[in-house]
Amino acid sequence: MELVLWRHAEAEDGVPDNARRLTAKGEKQADKMATFLRATLPHDTRVLASPAKRTQQTAQAFTNHFITDPNVGPGALPEAMLKAAGWPDSEDTVLIVGHQPALGEVAALLMTGRADYWSIKKGAVWWFSRRTREGDYQTSLRLVIAPEHL
Repeated sequence: MELVLWRHAEAEDGVPDNARRLTAKGEKQADKMATFLRATLPHDTRVLASPAKRTQQTAQAFTNHFITDPNVGPGALPEAMLKAAGWPDSEDTVLIVGHQPALGEVAALLMTGRADYWSIKKGAVWWFSRRTREGDYQTSLRLVIAPEHL
C-alpha cells in the first residue's frame, strides 16, 4: 500500500474554520504540489479530502474526483484516518488531504508506533509505503517534500 499525506496549502485566517479558503500563495502551493503528484502517483489513486473548504480546494488542484470524508477532517483521530484509507491492507495508493495535528500524528504513528505531535508544513507531502518482505511487514517513508522545494 502507498499512503500519501498532503497537508492543505496556506489558508486565510478566520471563522468559521471549515469555510476558510486558500490564499493566493496557498493556491500556488497547491498547484505546484498537484503538478508533482499527477506526474508521480498512479492515475487510479484514491483521494480522501476533509470537508473543510481549504482542503477541498487543495484536493481540487490535483483532481475533481475525490471523496469528502469527515474521518480526515479537522480534529480527526489518526486511527480513524488510517482506517478510512484502508491502511495497511489496501492494495491502493491513497492520498489524504487533511490537517494538522492529525496528519503529523499519523506520520508519527506509522514511523514509531505511537501517535505524537509531528509538524507537517502547509502544502507538504509525506509518502509512506507498506509491503511484505520475507513474511514481515515493513513500513517506509519514501518522500517528504514541501511545495517550495519543487
